[in-house]
Amino acid sequence: MGQLRLFAGVVREGSWVEARIDRGQPERTPVPRPDLRRMLIPIGPVAVFGASNFPLAFSVAGGDTAAVLAAGNPVVVKAHPAHPGTSELAAGAILAAARATAAPPGVFSLLHGPGPAVGLALVRHPRTRAVAFTGSLAGGRALFDAAAARPEPIPVFAEMGSVNPVFLLPGALAERGPVIGRALVDSVTLGVGQFCTNPGLVFAIRDAAYGGFASAVAAAVAGVPPGTMLTPDICDRYRGGVAAAAGIPGVSVVAQAVEAADRSCGRARVLATDLATWLNQPALRREVFGPTALLVECDSMTALVEAARALDGQLTATVHGTPDELGRCGDLVEALAQHVGRLVFNDFPTGVEVTHAMHHGGPYPATTDPRTTSVGSAAIARFARPVCYQNAPPALLPAALRDENPLGVWRLVDGEWTRGPDPAPGAHCASGPRSAASKSAP
Repeated sequence: MGQLRLFAGVVREGSWVEARIDRGQPERTPVPRPDLRRMLIPIGPVAVFGASNFPLAFSVAGGDTAAVLAAGNPVVVKAHPAHPGTSELAAGAILAAARATAAPPGVFSLLHGPGPAVGLALVRHPRTRAVAFTGSLAGGRALFDAAAARPEPIPVFAEMGSVNPVFLLPGALAERGPVIGRALVDSVTLGVGQFCTNPGLVFAIRDAAYGGFASAVAAAVAGVPPGTMLTPDICDRYRGGVAAAAGIPGVSVVAQAVEAADRSCGRARVLATDLATWLNQPALRREVFGPTALLVECDSMTALVEAARALDGQLTATVHGTPDELGRCGDLVEALAQHVGRLVFNDFPTGVEVTHAMHHGGPYPATTDPRTTSVGSAAIARFARPVCYQNAPPALLPAALRDENPLGVWRLVDGEWTRGPDPAPGAHCASGPRSAASKSAP
């Protein structure tokens, strides 16, 4: 509901359309400048694929659906087979709201179906103009390839997993190693490890302080009760992924929770290896979806930077350090910024706050488009496209582009921000959208 209210506020305020006006200059020589006015418009019907791990927040009435509707598009949701009943309940609420607000017929639809047939049919349908997906790399890539193979390709905004590396600097471990260790386990095992921001990879320098951290991790993991995972398939893949990683030469088991009699339960495990093994074993870079993490032991700050530069695309990366260390780790932060969508300092990435400034995305394979987010109000831009009107008669212009600015939205007029009607040249307000934060400007 918080997500829906956030997008409702963005729509009411209206500046998300990014109106830009460069007024004509018929007197300019040697060539007059035309009148140019640009804004975002809805992209068209969007197919949204519900996620397995969030039956509410990333599913039928989740962030993707909210962003699609906010941009003015109809949405067709493919329900995830892991929670068909919850999907139906959410869909019923949306349809009731659509009727109550006299929304156009067909603004929302829900489809069920096992296997890939229904999903691929949605992607290939000629009326579909974009796709939003949260799930596995294999599933997202299949949809992306199908969309690219259409006679008229369409964008696919797929979030496909991440190991969300954590970098622990020596001073932080010396100062609060056991605290960091316990907090790491809490983050790794939250929701039985089934968060897309689960920190599954940890880099640290093996020194005297590292031992206290590792001991705290082992003790905390031993006390984690097994938890029921979302589906039997997810649990089977988790168990197989941990077993495969543990079987790689150079990988050891640091700690593990007690085994459960119920085979649908995920048993928390933490593994460890050295940097050389991690660099030479591609399997250790892949996400294992569940309550597990791999500790990668390094011998220097130079090695930490080397690891950061070798990362695949990620949703997040985290750095724990003292104020002095953070002030001296520019190379590490710069390397991480090239591979992630969100940098976290002295915290853990598991929670994703739904706000205007949040970015939930990252370079491939974390997502198919690192320029976009699937969380926060900026997500609306995925489902809109720009149109420029040149020398258009005033009566044909959308309201956001008319001189009188009847909607009162922020606009970039001749390079200066203003929220009022078109003023005389040189009289524009230059304070920009930042000054409108108290008025819910995105």
